[in-house]
Amino acid sequence: MLALRSPHDREIVRLALPALGALAAEPLYILIDTAIVGHLGRPQIAALGLAGTVLAGAFTIFNFLTYGTTAVVARASGAGEHERAARLAAQALWLSVGIGLALVVAAEIVAEPLLRALGGHGESGHFALVYFRIGALGLPAALVALAGQGYLRGVANLRRPLEIVVVANVANVVLELVFVYVFHWGIAGSAAGTAIAQAGMGLAFVIELLRPHATSRRPSLAQMAPMMRVGRQIFVRTTALYASFLVASSVLARMGDAQLGAHQIVTQLFFLLALLLDAVAIAGQVIVGRMLGGGDPAGAYTAAERMIGWSIVVGTAFAVVLLPLSDVIPRAFTADPAVIHQAKEVWPLFALMQPVAGAVFALDGILIGASDTSYLMWSMLAAAGLVYIPIALLSLALGWGIVGVWAGLVSLIFARFVFLAARFVTRRWAVVGWD
Repeated sequence: MLALRSPHDREIVRLALPALGALAAEPLYILIDTAIVGHLGRPQIAALGLAGTVLAGAFTIFNFLTYGTTAVVARASGAGEHERAARLAAQALWLSVGIGLALVVAAEIVAEPLLRALGGHGESGHFALVYFRIGALGLPAALVALAGQGYLRGVANLRRPLEIVVVANVANVVLELVFVYVFHWGIAGSAAGTAIAQAGMGLAFVIELLRPHATSRRPSLAQMAPMMRVGRQIFVRTTALYASFLVASSVLARMGDAQLGAHQIVTQLFFLLALLLDAVAIAGQVIVGRMLGGGDPAGAYTAAERMIGWSIVVGTAFAVVLLPLSDVIPRAFTADPAVIHQAKEVWPLFALMQPVAGAVFALDGILIGASDTSYLMWSMLAAAGLVYIPIALLSLALGWGIVGVWAGLVSLIFARFVFLAARFVTRRWAVVGWD
């Protein structure tokens, strides 16, 4: 049982609460997209389920810009190397701009064949292409925002990211309502509102990345190397996780629009709760990185244990709240009875996975803070390749439907917990130093 008090609780709460606000705000604009587009019709919500998954994945697999930056900046900050942390901020900006520009060009080139290969067809396929082409324009700014949040988290300033993200998401809501319901631009208006809001958010984070004093802000591959090493491994790990959800969307697109629409609703709720649980993981990144940078592995382990315990408690609370709401929450996103029925079918799996998911996200944050990202990468590849993808493909071949696909996702989470918990208890991740 979790002890009532710990000397680490105050700092965990101080870091986790503003992180919670920022993390909750980020997926809320996707949930708003889902609610607004869902009431336009079944083809539109199915299109969002496909195009939105791809765009969210393009954003998600580059979240190493946040995590890699947080890990190296937190260690430098813990060692008192503040000028080095400022130089890392500038390098994170150049890295995110370069990747973002290349990504948007690639996205526009491959949009049509990619969506078609993933099962986009007919009216929903057309809407998916419209949403994707417009939404992709916001990717460079979104990646800059990832880098900006990574730097600010690394120096334990979590209030400023919260302020920026909340303003951006309020702007997104207003723009979408105007574009969709006043200008009647349909699904294109939803995508345009998101892209414009992301542009404003990116500009605000550029200012934050250039604010700290540094002896040089010129691009330097040597100075980028530590975050690129951590980032490369997190990129592979996140790509494997994203590929699992992409396979799910592709499999369900071949089953029908109702299954794909229900998957869009439940998946976005899953990511919302994942980011809420990730608030404690972010505290883990900062605290563990700073303690190891300052030469305190024992303190890092004790704090990490506490964060895992709290994540399990919060995940259990989510499960208790969600279980009885299978007939309520899906109706906020669609009135289509077939979509609602499919969402209800998978709801118990979605709710009951939350406690284990909480532990997994906490362990993720702890190992990222320790820069033990090579293990994270290989364990994710093993869980996705050996556990999830075979179950998803069997679901299509044997007609297990959306329940089979989500049983695979639950199995993925359990496999990750086994791998990460085994690593945590060895303490081999608790390596001190900042370089």
